[in-house]
Amino acid sequence: MSRCVTILASSPPTWESPLLNVADITARYGEAQVLQGVSLEVAKGQVVTLVGRNGAGKTTLLRSVMGLHRSMTGRVELDGTNISRMAPHKRCRLGLGYVPDDRGVYASLSVEENLTLPPKVGPDAWPLEKVYEAFPVLAERRRQAGTHLSGGEQQMLSIARVLRMGARMLLADEPTEGLSPLLVRQIGEIIRTVKAHGVTVLLIEQNVHFASTVADRHYLMAQGRVVESLDNSEVEQREHELLEYLGI
Repeated sequence: MSRCVTILASSPPTWESPLLNVADITARYGEAQVLQGVSLEVAKGQVVTLVGRNGAGKTTLLRSVMGLHRSMTGRVELDGTNISRMAPHKRCRLGLGYVPDDRGVYASLSVEENLTLPPKVGPDAWPLEKVYEAFPVLAERRRQAGTHLSGGEQQMLSIARVLRMGARMLLADEPTEGLSPLLVRQIGEIIRTVKAHGVTVLLIEQNVHFASTVADRHYLMAQGRVVESLDNSEVEQREHELLEYLGI
């Protein structure tokens, strides 16, 4: 490459009223250290993206925050509560929701069955009527099986399901991966809708341009570390540079 991103080893900024606070997280797969002292904060009501090449540790970070990756050290706080050693189901009850990259839709169940099968676990659980109001396509397809949904509709369903369970903090792993430009725009509308309802979002996103249209701030990850924190104006100014760095 002729150019690359300038890596700045700086501390992440301090947000006002952080809902999620991640401090000095390290994580391993066997002898391989994947995360090396990752720290970041996400303020209440914000959308924040994790940007970086494949293998940078983004998915491992989300899984560590959710409690799905146990070979880790460091501290994870949700709204001031230390959840670092809590089981995943207990984190769910505090309002943390996880949308994996495979979406996890039950193919043999209808849309409505996918939404109502998981229990409501938090006080912020959306009633079914609110889900359908926010996602009218799901209301139209409530009787259809998960196998009959498009990729974008499955992504919509997976997000709506964790909101119905009670998530106030959403962790989403590459929600636009493999989708057409039209469906990517639809996912953008979904994220903006979720934010408008007061839900905080931390998502992994490779599409830098898309990320700048939905997020308030961005963390650039490389080799298991957060190396830069960027706002949208910085992303717009350096988009070509970032694309070259990400190999896109």
